[in-house]
Amino acid sequence: MMPRSSCCRIRPAVDDDADALFDICLKTADAGADASALFGDPRLPGYIWSVPYLKLAPEFAYVLADGLRTIGYVLAVADTARFEDELEKTWWPQVRRAVADLPPRRPNDAQALERIAAPRRSPQWLLTDYPAHLHINILPIRQSSGWGRKMVNKTLDALSSAHVPGVHVGLHPLNERARSFYSHLGFENVSRDGHILYARRLPGHEGKAG
Repeated sequence: MMPRSSCCRIRPAVDDDADALFDICLKTADAGADASALFGDPRLPGYIWSVPYLKLAPEFAYVLADGLRTIGYVLAVADTARFEDELEKTWWPQVRRAVADLPPRRPNDAQALERIAAPRRSPQWLLTDYPAHLHINILPIRQSSGWGRKMVNKTLDALSSAHVPGVHVGLHPLNERARSFYSHLGFENVSRDGHILYARRLPGHEGKAG
């Protein structure tokens, strides 16, 4: 029997959640499924998609706690361009040292290592109207339980309070469930140049997209 959802709560993330963020990111990095078999180093996905947000933008980092266990997270930044600058200054150098001797042995290693070595910048056409972005992942035990919507809405409220005009999210091409999820939350498909992107204007900025 699945535990009752009432035992869960959303709380601000803290530094001690870093290990859980690494683990959750790995367990959901295959289009929402467990990617443990795809990475030689279990921290590779988290180096890219979870822990830097906790370290560099803790004000927009929340976790889903089931008792004492962290089982999900939602992470965001208000200014993607500035975040990418900060990654290059303070985050990527230490990660590159950590993976310097890691050979690409598993299916997704080479792609992750390339992304760490030469990160792609977000396109300006996207950031003009949607400067913020977010990531959310929840372990299977709480997927499709309504907590994802609550977590995203909490983050949207926080970004709106920070006067952010819009937010975007990048999706795995095979994650059809994520497309439906964001569409139901009012995000629009703004995909371009082979990238699957969904975006939404925040309160007070609707209809102002350039």
